Amino acid sequence: MRDFHGAQRPVLLVVDDEPVVGAVVKRVAEPSGFEVLVCRSAAEALSTLAHQPADMAFVDLRMPDINGLDLLKQIRDAVPACEVVLMSGFATIDSAVEAVKLGARDYLTKPLDFGRITALLKDVRDGAARRQRLMKTESRLARELEFHGMLGRSAAMQEVFSLVRRLAPHVRTVLITGETGTGKELVAHALHRQGPRRSRRFVTVNCAAMVDTLFESALFGHVRGAFTGATEHKQGLFEAAHEGTLFLDEIGELPLHLQAKLLRVLEDGVVQRVGAVDTHKVDVCVFAATNRDLTQDVAAGRFRSDLLFRLNAIDVVLPPLRDRREDIPYLTSAFVADCARRLRKPVLGVTPGAERVLAERAWTGNIRELRNTIERACMLAETQYLTERDVTRDPVAARAPAAPGVEGRSDEGLERERLVEVLRSVAGNKQAAARTLGISRRALYRRLERHGLHTVGPAGGPGAPDPAV
Repeated sequence: MRDFHGAQRPVLLVVDDEPVVGAVVKRVAEPSGFEVLVCRSAAEALSTLAHQPADMAFVDLRMPDINGLDLLKQIRDAVPACEVVLMSGFATIDSAVEAVKLGARDYLTKPLDFGRITALLKDVRDGAARRQRLMKTESRLARELEFHGMLGRSAAMQEVFSLVRRLAPHVRTVLITGETGTGKELVAHALHRQGPRRSRRFVTVNCAAMVDTLFESALFGHVRGAFTGATEHKQGLFEAAHEGTLFLDEIGELPLHLQAKLLRVLEDGVVQRVGAVDTHKVDVCVFAATNRDLTQDVAAGRFRSDLLFRLNAIDVVLPPLRDRREDIPYLTSAFVADCARRLRKPVLGVTPGAERVLAERAWTGNIRELRNTIERACMLAETQYLTERDVTRDPVAARAPAAPGVEGRSDEGLERERLVEVLRSVAGNKQAAARTLGISRRALYRRLERHGLHTVGPAGGPGAPDPAV
């Protein structure tokens, strides 16, 4: 619904083939601040809506050209934020129940009760005004609660922010854990910006996207002639981050033979380029992040226990979005404002229905999924407020309300679910799945092996044919 406090008045559409009804409603509604448009048929109403979206509509149940319930559905499709009230001189319980099921705001019997009409108009206006004030408050609080790109009024996130402030001046190594999409890289940036190295470089390495043959050279550099194609000396990322910070994202994907070299850097502060004899001294803060349980990887022989102990001197744990649902309105407000600015669209907020959908969704993809949902909704939005339909347009992203037990599923279970979902969406094509997940095929195969998903095909079940890659 549009801004009721601006110059433009809210619009009320009256659809009834009896001229007297339109005249009566108009006489009551205009003093309440509404601009009233009167139509004699459903066809005229739909034509009017195409040029002038309405904030509220009073629709007669029985008209010559179309049933009022059918028109209700068409109005909801054309202008999802429009509040529809049905009117009838032949009211029945069945028709009233059906109207409510289809999304009608209310059901009025003829002759019309002026007091009831006035109350409905006032309720809609006041409700919109309350939402306007709430959205402005949420937007203001979102700005006040912002901490280096993160938002959180919940106790869990406030504790994370407090921990970052306390650690940043002193810490040299930190392990940041949490599910995919919870903001682990933002925490690493916050630690860097709050610390004494804030003016130095912050270098990011995505361990899941590295190619095996280039991994060691990328991290530690190489000398000319060390391998085919090494035509000159090359500085590694550790040297590039000297006196700054190196962020190792998806540290659990680091191959075992490189884990030993990483441990040496953390212990001794020296790196050795591939093919070199001498070493280079480096002074680097190393922040690492993972969405996996590294203690399980240690038990399975996939991760070195000594490296885990060295990294895990301090562990910053990020909560999943489903455990901090009170932050969703503030995150939503911030994402809407950002998307509206970037996309140059006049989107002001979300409708109550959309807010309920966002509050109840499982959010297995966490904040990243919420941000992508809002951005997609803003791109497709046809009104100034994102509706329930806008935030559920994508069948893959649209989650059902959190199922019983979803909060208790482990990160491993959620990762397995995400892998299966992506593989199904690409008909089992591993290359496409790795591209969708933003990881290398090597990393994808390791994850599939860990979860016993060697062949997930178009049908979505283990054992289905594996398409050519």
